[in-house]
Amino acid sequence: MSPLNPTATPFLPAVTSLPTLSDAALTSTLDLLFEPAPELHELALPSLRTLSFNSYNDLINTLREQLLAIASSIDQDENDAEVARKPLHAILGSHPRLGEPKKETLSKQSANEQGHLLANTEEAEMLKQLNREYEDKFPGLRYVVFVNGRPRTVIMDDMRKRIARGDIREEEREAINAMCDIAIDRATKLLKSSQEAVESST
Repeated sequence: MSPLNPTATPFLPAVTSLPTLSDAALTSTLDLLFEPAPELHELALPSLRTLSFNSYNDLINTLREQLLAIASSIDQDENDAEVARKPLHAILGSHPRLGEPKKETLSKQSANEQGHLLANTEEAEMLKQLNREYEDKFPGLRYVVFVNGRPRTVIMDDMRKRIARGDIREEEREAINAMCDIAIDRATKLLKSSQEAVESST
């Protein structure tokens, strides 16, 4: 989204142009695909500067592999495992809690993705309670899922299963994959809207 025109339709630059862009332009691009997180910027910028990507899916899957490698490298038994997890959890925790728009500022993308989960209903209250239970079970994490139009009941069933499983390493992997699946969906939609805007102007 243009800083000079906040109502402008956000767009992604050509993926082949990324190595030539400024840090500010690269972080803005990342923030369209993922929720804003300085820790993600620090991880991703070197890759965007030095690697060539054929598509945004390629870029996102490269970051997926890097995040999964970081998660796998954390030794559960190490005394400093909690400290080692902080940057990863900061990235995963950048996603807003499902069902709590009044307490947090949602990105435009998250607002669109979660729109049908935000109604003030009994199910929405249950969703908030499950968020609390999840974060009590997995301190430092937030529940991240690719909603993809699924109803609240399906999302809540998934939350309960993941809470009952109680495996923080599996949660980290689930959250990384969900975050990257969301980013791929966002890239697809942004590229499509940009193409439609070009076609409508010709």
